[in-house]
Amino acid sequence: MSKIAVLMTNMFEDVEYTKPAEQFSNAGHELTVISHKAGESLTGKQQDATVTSDKGIDDVNAEDFDVLFIPGGFSPDELRADDRFVNFTKKMMYLNKKTLVICHGPQLLITAEALHGRNITGFKSIQTDLKYAGANVFDEEVVVCGGTLVSSRNPDDIPAFIEKSLSVMDS
Repeated sequence: MSKIAVLMTNMFEDVEYTKPAEQFSNAGHELTVISHKAGESLTGKQQDATVTSDKGIDDVNAEDFDVLFIPGGFSPDELRADDRFVNFTKKMMYLNKKTLVICHGPQLLITAEALHGRNITGFKSIQTDLKYAGANVFDEEVVVCGGTLVSSRNPDDIPAFIEKSLSVMDS
């Protein structure tokens, strides 16, 4: 099964991590939560979820993972200010690894300059940013691009996001 790199820090959108993570894990995929340091206690934006990071960004290599998963909330905006997370994201996209982003998750892809010509969706407030990044933006519950990039807009889209993500990971 797939090894999934989950990039997040505090203020992630709770259900955009917990619901997909539960389904991905139940399907046999291995998730590694990557933040600034291993063992960091990360609290969701709604304070419904607390997650402990498995690895620090300095302890991982893109080559060791099959899938990149970026939940939304304020976390992606925080992470894109750190070149280490941007470079990891850029490398995953360059290696054509499967990438799963929801809500504000695509902000890291924008900063990594990895969206030109790709089909994507995201939270309404970042859709113009996605267009400026050269992406083809669709206001749909889930968009799959090239069989490797899965994106959704918000928590309401989680069931479709999970279904398409599992399908892409199993292909």
